[in-house]
Amino acid sequence: MTDDPDRRTATAGQSALSRLAAALAALSGWRCWLSAWLAGLFSALALPPVGFVPALFVAFPVLAWQIDGARRTREAFVLGWLFGFGHFMAGIWWVHKAFPVESGGVAWMVPVATVGLPAALALYPAAACALVRSVRPGWPRIAALAIAWTAFEMLRGVGHVAFPWNPVGSVWSGVPAMMQPAAAVGVHGLTLLTVALAAAPALIAAGGRRAVAAAVVAPLALALVWWAGAQRLAGAEAAVHPGVRIGVVQADIPHNEKTMSAAMERHLVKHLDMTARAAAAGATHILWPETSLTDMRSNVPRVARAVPEGGLVIVGATRATAREVRPFRIWNSLVAIDGEARRLATYDKARLVPFAEYVPLRPYLSFAQAMGAGMDFSRGSGVRTLRLPGLPPFSPLICYEIVFSGQVVDRRPDGRRAEWIANITNDGWFDGTPGPHQHFAAARMRAVEEGVPVVRAANTGISATIDPWGRPVERLGPGRNGTFVAALPAALPRGTIFARFGYAPLLAFMAFVAAVLVAGRIADRPAIRKGP
Repeated sequence: MTDDPDRRTATAGQSALSRLAAALAALSGWRCWLSAWLAGLFSALALPPVGFVPALFVAFPVLAWQIDGARRTREAFVLGWLFGFGHFMAGIWWVHKAFPVESGGVAWMVPVATVGLPAALALYPAAACALVRSVRPGWPRIAALAIAWTAFEMLRGVGHVAFPWNPVGSVWSGVPAMMQPAAAVGVHGLTLLTVALAAAPALIAAGGRRAVAAAVVAPLALALVWWAGAQRLAGAEAAVHPGVRIGVVQADIPHNEKTMSAAMERHLVKHLDMTARAAAAGATHILWPETSLTDMRSNVPRVARAVPEGGLVIVGATRATAREVRPFRIWNSLVAIDGEARRLATYDKARLVPFAEYVPLRPYLSFAQAMGAGMDFSRGSGVRTLRLPGLPPFSPLICYEIVFSGQVVDRRPDGRRAEWIANITNDGWFDGTPGPHQHFAAARMRAVEEGVPVVRAANTGISATIDPWGRPVERLGPGRNGTFVAALPAALPRGTIFARFGYAPLLAFMAFVAAVLVAGRIADRPAIRKGP
């Protein structure tokens, strides 16, 4: 019998992988914890702006092998927490930039933001891994890991202190074809698929049919998803709303200058000059970034003089009650101003950033003043649809409100649905970090999910007009000072499956698979012997 070199090579490769899996499963003590943390760190390379998705196909098998070696549920919990801690630490390390060292009173928050937030977010994957530990190893455990990870990732977007930043599905934001399934199952559906396929190579180490299936199914499924997405994009050309051309202003004002009272006038003049240029370039409506107008009472008439004829300037503004009014309140708002200095519509931000725009449980947190949060912003009434002259109805979103998948348009049946999203933001807090790229990735994913274009004005970038397939039509990158004018793409005429049903189909599928896994676990239990 001849010796097949290819088979011998494959067998040797599988043997090496089996030894690696056994070694990782057998680790204990600090070596075990360190390897889980490093795997989590490595997985973050898949996130924007790096977008090295193969990192997940290394990190998740390591996590799966370590869960296989966990002797107790609490060990799986700790492994999941360490993996999540590494993942979030590497993915959102830039959050500490919101607490400048020169600010004195809040400088001590830098390590808290860098370590504390990832530590809290890591509790979600920790809980997922703890649940998975009780499922039979092999395909059932891989399926359970994908479902549990996705379920807890969805829970990150629930509640007033929610922070659904960087779901695993967002790693595909740089691959337009791979984004397209979000039109049916949302970004969390992409998370479910991605975690399942990324963890599947762990089964190759087991040998036998599992190895063959894992080696074939994962790449084949990825190829099929990419092909389906490419087919959806083939010939996809968005119609435009005739007569509507939106100009976007990106003034690129550094954050440390943005709130300087001595520079307010200079900043306003800069926005007005850029607005005039956009109007001269044919803009009918103009969008300014978040908090670009700070004195509403005295400056609205000046903005009105820059409004294109028959159009509007939509500004990001801080507005407040009169000083003598009690209680004094302040809002982070979007305001539409016409050429007669009328405020035609106002939207107040509803999703406030914890510890930046408000302090949760302020009466019980004595350190609130030390954090520099002297006054909380008031919360708006929530997502709504604005209808303004010359514009299709739109959903206004301020800053990170756009990261909340399934919560960016008003779905109430008594109103006309938004045909586009206006997203204004000030990413100057995090200029020069991955933050603006990750924020932009979320905006692209919302366009695909809802089947509507997104027009985004960011103080320091990334500003863009995004079509309903998540592709930038016009774009100004980070750190650039400029404007652009673009026709407003039309929404998909039939919408998307996700826009009609949200996450209901995905949750039903996850519940069904979970029920099958539970039933299988019960069936695997040895029968209880009764007495004579």
